[in-house]
Amino acid sequence: MTQRTCVLLIPSLLTTKQHQIRTQHTKPNTISKTNTKKTHNLTKSRFNRHHAQTTLITGGNAGLGYHAARHLLSLNLSRLILAVRSPAKGEEAARVLRRDFPRARVEVWELEMGGYESVMGFVERVKGEFGNGDGEDNARGEKKKRLDMVILNAGMMGAEFVKDKQTGHCQVVQVNYWSTFLLAILLVPILRTTTTTAGGLKQKPGRLTIVSSGGVFAGAKLPNRGERPFLASFDTPPSATQPFDVQERYFGSKALGHLFFVRLLPYLPPASEVIVNLVDPGFCKGTQLHREAEGFASAMWAVGKAVTGRSLEDGAWTYVDAVVAKGEESHGCFLMDWKVFG
Repeated sequence: MTQRTCVLLIPSLLTTKQHQIRTQHTKPNTISKTNTKKTHNLTKSRFNRHHAQTTLITGGNAGLGYHAARHLLSLNLSRLILAVRSPAKGEEAARVLRRDFPRARVEVWELEMGGYESVMGFVERVKGEFGNGDGEDNARGEKKKRLDMVILNAGMMGAEFVKDKQTGHCQVVQVNYWSTFLLAILLVPILRTTTTTAGGLKQKPGRLTIVSSGGVFAGAKLPNRGERPFLASFDTPPSATQPFDVQERYFGSKALGHLFFVRLLPYLPPASEVIVNLVDPGFCKGTQLHREAEGFASAMWAVGKAVTGRSLEDGAWTYVDAVVAKGEESHGCFLMDWKVFG
């Protein structure tokens, strides 16, 4: 990882204020009135068929990622890459997708979001397959395929404080923040398009959607906000006076992503070349995100999902809406309930 990349991943102390200024006039409701009412009918009619397009989804073998994959394949996506931690589980999901969508090419690539070695190796594989967004030639002078869309869906909520063995960071923060946004930074040049077609038309911009959570506006209290250095304080083991809070750490990791996203915007190419946004799928039944929660936290999530949760199918349509239906107006923005919040 380069020094500049390391610096970019560290939000400045001014970031919180910048984030508040940017979102205060468009702050979404944290409890959506349309959480169980809005469905794919609001978005499916807007989609064009996506022949000869390629999409990569991290954590695409289960839950929302898997259902987003199914939705995209139903739109005639020609190639799908499931980037997963367990290749065996990825192949199980891929077999079903290949059976149901036999015309599509469905692949499984291994990606471990803990630490950086796997992330960097994964990006090198993507570069080897796709080059840059314009499909640069390989050593044999052959044109590489283009990667059109990426959904960074992989995430976790830990039941207890665990440090990543490679980096020493809190594992939840490592996966949801450090590794996710490192991957985002490194994929942007691959997704970027600057060329025109043979007919003189500008190629469509690449698309990168990062899964976040609307819960950051109410659930991320950041009790360590006064600690210096701020990011290092997330790696401090819990104590009797400061016990580990499962929900706070999850939403805190997502809040770091929001804060960093504001800092990242000036470095991104224009929306005409690549569109990057954040999306909240809403509270959804059947996700595996909270599988490690225990006790009261587990019961709270279970009841909340049962009462107010969307189905996985409907939640996954928010991903597809963000990465396909929304246009340049969504670049650098947070999407929630099919709306764009700038």
